[in-house]
Amino acid sequence: MKRVKLVVAYDGTNYCGWQVQSNGLTIEEVLNKRLSELLQEPITVIGASRTDSGVHALGNVAVFDTDTRIPPDKISFALNQRLPEDIVIQQSGEVSPDFHPRKCNSRKTYEYRILNRAFQIPSQRFTSYFYFTPLDFEKMNQGARYLLGEHDFKSFSSSKTQYQDTVRTIYELELKKEGDMIILRITGDGFLYNMVRIIAGTLIKVGRGIFSPDHVEEILLSRNRKLAGAKAPARGLTLIDIQYEQKLEDYITVTNKNWEYQVIQKEIPEKKKAYVIINKCGPEDFEPLVIRLAKKEIRNGAIEVIFCDKEKERFKNGGKIGPYKFAYSHDLEIRKDANSKWYVTKDYFPLV
Repeated sequence: MKRVKLVVAYDGTNYCGWQVQSNGLTIEEVLNKRLSELLQEPITVIGASRTDSGVHALGNVAVFDTDTRIPPDKISFALNQRLPEDIVIQQSGEVSPDFHPRKCNSRKTYEYRILNRAFQIPSQRFTSYFYFTPLDFEKMNQGARYLLGEHDFKSFSSSKTQYQDTVRTIYELELKKEGDMIILRITGDGFLYNMVRIIAGTLIKVGRGIFSPDHVEEILLSRNRKLAGAKAPARGLTLIDIQYEQKLEDYITVTNKNWEYQVIQKEIPEKKKAYVIINKCGPEDFEPLVIRLAKKEIRNGAIEVIFCDKEKERFKNGGKIGPYKFAYSHDLEIRKDANSKWYVTKDYFPLV
């Protein structure tokens, strides 16, 4: 048995999204059927991103397990012979049996395309959102900058979201103009339900002058979906690619208006230890932050996650935060090196 990874491109116009469902044909359903026919065994793919009805992809990722003797890198060629023209496998290859496309650290990049002109271009009607009212590109760009970094994106998530944790990190967010086409390109560690489409809808309101650019920050900090713009149509959205983390970052520093912390991961590979130094965090965000970071570092391979809270009294001996119990509290001796990186001079293990 081996696990095979597919990089899948598709035009989502004629499909009810990625995930198998009862109300129409989906990308996953087509892949399962065609792979099962090709390999003469029942196949069920696991997708990295469950794109919605009408959303497109250039580089979605899926895996499946198989006993086939066909070389993994040749499956793409054989499968493409059986697929409809609007689904094409860009690449196939063997991966580790424990590789899961949704449970590994990754960066996803989406593009949202807005055709901003007086009249529609017929050839663009399924891959962009036609918007005839003139938009102020520079103001949209200014508003978009407030979304960079790690934030609670609850304001930009549909009420149908499956996730209780609405914190995500946006690494890159760029708006560019190519003729009459405004292209929003966004890269993050993950996206909430309809998040990119709601961001696009909000920036359209900024472009129209309904919202000021700095109102985007007010919407973000409010954590209130009702204050953001309407979600833009699915047809303008394309999943560009998914890049998986090859090596853990040694240090991570996060600063925003609600919290500030550092994570030291350099000892995870050898000692299975991660360190979290919380410099600032309001009471309403403290427990969610601790649970989120503990879960992430354990997933990254840490057996012990060592927390240091600058307010000190919030970790108590024998106390629990979510599912995590703390053995005892103690100040860590932490210092910065010549490159302003945090390091730990003594070991204490509050989290078990």
